[in-house]
Amino acid sequence: MIFAVLMMSPSAPAAAITNGVADGNAHPEVGALIAKKAHPDGSWAYCTGTLIAPTVFLTAAHCGERGQKTARVTFADRYQPGTAYYTGRYVPDPRFKDESALHDMAVVLFDKPIPGIKPAQLPREGMLDELEVEGKLQKSAFTPVGYGSLNPTRKKKDAPQFHYPDTRNQATISFKNLSRRWLDLSLKAEGDGSTCFGDSGGPNFLGGPESHLLVATSISGADDACRGTNYDYRLDTPTARSFLDEYVTLP
Repeated sequence: MIFAVLMMSPSAPAAAITNGVADGNAHPEVGALIAKKAHPDGSWAYCTGTLIAPTVFLTAAHCGERGQKTARVTFADRYQPGTAYYTGRYVPDPRFKDESALHDMAVVLFDKPIPGIKPAQLPREGMLDELEVEGKLQKSAFTPVGYGSLNPTRKKKDAPQFHYPDTRNQATISFKNLSRRWLDLSLKAEGDGSTCFGDSGGPNFLGGPESHLLVATSISGADDACRGTNYDYRLDTPTARSFLDEYVTLP
């Protein structure tokens, strides 16, 4: 399944890290897209993203509704009504089509720099290919970060139930495969965690929990229990960089 099939719109709640821990202030550059009104369960976040320049926030295109012009973003580690947020112009990659996960990127552009937050690092072109050839990628850990449900619960054959604390969390996940546009990550090592529905657009940092090197964004997952393979959109490819280059200075 892909997140685009069960995508979360601003009218639906979001889910995030499975088997994770509270991120606290480890990744202040990671923020949540906030709905204009609370979801039925009282939560507000519907997707995740990352500040990649002082005025540029990167997320997934399928997080937006057709024709959406603006988005609200909070960088608080826990969002509650009254918590500060920033409103910016929402711009999806014009190549993105609803029926495809390709080009699933969007930016939120702010009029003024976000104060007090250092943007994440972006990879140089072809970085993941180089690491794979050198045999380093296969041994690397990755750190996904996101807001929402920590662990889906299921009773027998019932559908999973998700719980949304609107809190930024992180996990560790392992390398599985690299393809032309996708970085596949899976729960291979003891203690690994995963992303889940609605965590789309959130970062996968190369390295441990202190890393700020953003190499791929969360787009899809292999199961509705959020414990299978994650399919993440690479940011070091010419395709991704052609969009990002319009808004940030790339390494």
